[in-house]
Amino acid sequence: MRVLDVDDEGQGRLVVRVESIPDLVGCPVCGVVVHAHDRDEVNLVDAPSFGRPVALVWVKRRYVCPEPACAGGTFVEQDEQVAAPRALLTTRAVAWAVQQIRREHASIAGLARQLGLAWKTVWRAVRVRLEQLAADPARFDGVAMLGVDEHVWHHVDQRKRGPKMLTGMVDLTRDEHGRVRARLLDLVPGRSGTVYGDWLTSRGEAFRSGVQVATLDPFRGYKNAVDEHLADAVTVVDAFHVVKLATSCVDDVRRRVQQDTLGHRGRKGDPLYGIRTILRAGAENLTDRQNARLDRAFAAHDAHVEVQIAWQVAQDVRALFHTPDPAKARAAAQRLLKILPTCPIPEVKRLGQTLNQWAEPLLAYFDTGGASNGGTEAVNGLIELHRRIARGFRNRDNYRLRCLLVAGGLTP
Repeated sequence: MRVLDVDDEGQGRLVVRVESIPDLVGCPVCGVVVHAHDRDEVNLVDAPSFGRPVALVWVKRRYVCPEPACAGGTFVEQDEQVAAPRALLTTRAVAWAVQQIRREHASIAGLARQLGLAWKTVWRAVRVRLEQLAADPARFDGVAMLGVDEHVWHHVDQRKRGPKMLTGMVDLTRDEHGRVRARLLDLVPGRSGTVYGDWLTSRGEAFRSGVQVATLDPFRGYKNAVDEHLADAVTVVDAFHVVKLATSCVDDVRRRVQQDTLGHRGRKGDPLYGIRTILRAGAENLTDRQNARLDRAFAAHDAHVEVQIAWQVAQDVRALFHTPDPAKARAAAQRLLKILPTCPIPEVKRLGQTLNQWAEPLLAYFDTGGASNGGTEAVNGLIELHRRIARGFRNRDNYRLRCLLVAGGLTP
């Protein structure tokens, strides 16, 4: 293309007139070399220039076929590198808008202001491009580690927008340096093993056979789907949620002991209530003053020893995932799995029983180089960010496309 002229239309808007470089063109029907017959001006919207909207006037050549027997007649030149047929935005403007959403976390409303268009006009052009990328099967290639997690996409009446819960599948495959670059693969309505299993079935045998590690939160529905559809994959339960279970156990013991000893919920001045936040911290991060507060609270009553034991158990569980030697960490985990169910403290005993139900996925953490569902949680954070930027969504299909874009799922 070559520029014919540039005009400042006022109000900060540029008008650029362009035409294609002359070349031999064949008739799309019969292939005979055609000749120029007329000119048509097509108005397009291009990417902004130095913060100003740009109107692109493409002076198109209209060609006529000289072959009398040809039914082609006349036709106007097309160039998909400039703009798709009947499109309002140029290909460059659409690519610019997609990158602004993906890299700069831009909103559609903000892009519409920069382009001088309406919201629907911009999204209509962007959506076509995103649907093309989402339909590319190559984006599912090479997935060796697969994560799954639930996600809430709206908080209104389900009769208006459908199920609140979505199941998100994330590619957690490590690169050649061992780093995880999480990519959202899909969002499907519902939260159950059936939903996850149906999605795995739709991906095909080639995809399922390539998954070597499947990470998940301790939710039995997803675990059942993995066992059924990814039988050859190693299942790993997320380390964060294992530690969270242990921390919740400490809170449960503290509340029970508080109620048993004082007859009411925690209040200001109560020994156990005063250390409720310290009990959730790692022992290696506590200051001398905080350690002294723990010691005073534990010594304030004989019954507080149960809280002390529960806290030590939580610290032991947390230490499993900070031990540099996987073999030692695995051996320590096996000891805990054996000891905890025999504890006389009911909450600790229940924790041990729960962990034993997930013993195999828990121990697999130490055999897979520390595989976790952390990348899936990071993707959820990106999704939440863009939901706030958009001030919420009403259309689940649009939501899915935007989430796939911002979380890297459209890039193979």
